[in-house]
Amino acid sequence: MKVIFTQDVKGKGKQGEVKDVSEGYARNYLLKNKLAIEATPGNLNALKAKQNKEQRREEEIVEEAKQLKEQLTKIEVELKTKAGENGRLFGSITSKHIADQLAKSYKIKIDRRKIELDEPIRSLGYTNVPVKLHPDVLGEIKVHVVQA
Repeated sequence: MKVIFTQDVKGKGKQGEVKDVSEGYARNYLLKNKLAIEATPGNLNALKAKQNKEQRREEEIVEEAKQLKEQLTKIEVELKTKAGENGRLFGSITSKHIADQLAKSYKIKIDRRKIELDEPIRSLGYTNVPVKLHPDVLGEIKVHVVQA
């Protein structure tokens, strides 16, 4: 019997998958516990429509991330901090500082965890910081650290 899984079932299938299972297993367990629905032509069409909708939404998200990437290339984030001799900072600039300044100056909200700063910035000057906007889209922010 062909069924469409509505939830992940360990060892059998993932949500949205169409599989052939034994009729007894389908009727007595999967259908009874609403883990799957019967793969009728109507249900298959509904599944296909849902997958198309999800694919379009994913493409929109990627497009938004690409637009944000273009916007970030034109932006320079300036952070003022105290520094000692030779341009060494008292403390450091972290991804949280960069995210806060982006939100404050440019009204762009980016989660600090998406800013991929290997180690905090500890010196004055310009630094290019990578930002993971989407698994497929990697942007870059130009950060300028100046002495206060």
